[in-house]
Amino acid sequence: MKPGPGEPESTATAAAHESDPWLGANPLDPAFRDDPYPALKQLRELQPVHRAPFGIWRLTRYADIERLLREVRAGVRRSDGTRPGEESTDGSEFMLRQDPPDHTRLRKLVSKAFTPRAIERWRPRAEAIVEELLDRVEANGEMDVIADLALPLPSALICEMLGVPVEDRATFTVWTADATHGLAAQMSPPDVVERAASAAEQLGEYFEDLIQSRRRELGEDLISDLIRAEEAGDRLSRNELLSQSIGLLIAGFETTIGLIGNGVRALILHPHELEKLRHDPGLIESAVEECLRYDGPIPLTVRILHEDAEFAGVQIPKDAQVFAMLAAANRDPEVFPDPDRFDIERRDNRHMAFGGGAHFCLGSHLARLEAQLAIGGLVRRLRGLDLVNEKTEWGASLFRVPGRLPVRFQS
Repeated sequence: MKPGPGEPESTATAAAHESDPWLGANPLDPAFRDDPYPALKQLRELQPVHRAPFGIWRLTRYADIERLLREVRAGVRRSDGTRPGEESTDGSEFMLRQDPPDHTRLRKLVSKAFTPRAIERWRPRAEAIVEELLDRVEANGEMDVIADLALPLPSALICEMLGVPVEDRATFTVWTADATHGLAAQMSPPDVVERAASAAEQLGEYFEDLIQSRRRELGEDLISDLIRAEEAGDRLSRNELLSQSIGLLIAGFETTIGLIGNGVRALILHPHELEKLRHDPGLIESAVEECLRYDGPIPLTVRILHEDAEFAGVQIPKDAQVFAMLAAANRDPEVFPDPDRFDIERRDNRHMAFGGGAHFCLGSHLARLEAQLAIGGLVRRLRGLDLVNEKTEWGASLFRVPGRLPVRFQS
C-alpha cells in the first residue's frame, strides 16, 4: 500500500529512493526521453511530491501543479530577485525569466502581436506555406516531417513576424536548439552547457546587428514594433529589446516543431484516430489539443516559491525550485479518464501543455494555428502514412522535439 499524503515512506519506497534518487524518472536517462510516461506515472503514484537531486522538488499531480501555477506565491526568480546559479538581479532578460512587475511590463509591450485577432491575420500566409511545403514532397512517397514541414512552417512565420531574413534560418536553427539547454544548466553536462553559452552569444551578436539595421530603417515587423513600442511612457532598453527578440525567436518555433512532429507520430501510431481525422477534418482542433495533452513538447515548467507551501502534506520551503511536471499532470487519471489513451475526440481536455498563470504561453494561439494547418494539411493530402523508423530520433533541444521523423506514404 502506498503511503497517504503526508505519511512517511514505506521501507520499500525509502530503499528505492536511496538506490535511485530520481525514482525511475531521471531526465538525463535516454530511456526516459524516449518514453517518460510510465516513469512519471510511477512517480505520481509513489511520491507525487518528490525531492530530487540538486535540491529540486517535483510535482506530478494535476491539482498540485494547477495550485502552484495559479494560487501559490511563486515566480521564476527567488524572493530576492536572483535566479539559481546567478547573482545579479539585472532585469534585462527575456520576459519568461522575469517576475512581475518586469514580466508584466515586458509581456504587455509584446502581447499585442500575439492576440487571437493578430494571429488570425497570419492564417492565409500559413496556409500558403503548408501547401507549398507539401507540394514539394507529395510526389516523392516519403518525407522527413521535421525538415520538410514541422520546422520550416513555424520558423518561416516567426521570421516574417520578427523581420528576420528567412535565408538565415539554417544558421539560427542550430543555435536555438543548443541555447535551450541554458534553461537547465545545473543538470546538464559541461559540454552541453558550453554549447548553450556559445549559441546564446552567437544569437546575441546576430540580433545586435539586425536591431541596429532596423533602427536605421524601421519596417512593418515585430522588432520594429518593439523599437517603437511604448506603454505607459516606458520603452524597452537596449538589452531588453535584444532579449525579447532572441526569446521570441526561440519560443516562436522550437516547441512548435515538437508539437507538430510528436502529433504526427501519435496519429500514425494510432491509425484508427488518423482515419477518424481523415474522414472528418473538422476534428483538427480537438485533435491538436489531444496531441498537446498526450505528448506535448514541454514536459515541465519551473517555479521558485516565494513563501513556504504545502503540497499533499509535504512542506516545501521558500525559495525552493519546484518542477511542475506538465507531462505527468496531462496524464493524471483524476482529471483525464483513461489518460494513456490517445483520443482526438476527447472532451473537456483541460491540458497544461501551455503552462498556466502569469506565464501562460504567449504564443499559444500561433502554435495552435500552425499545428492545425500543418497536421490537418498532411493528413488531408498524404495517404498511407507510416513511420520509417520505430525509434524516434530526438533533436538537440532541451524540449521534447524530434530531430528527424521520416515517414512513407502513397504518392
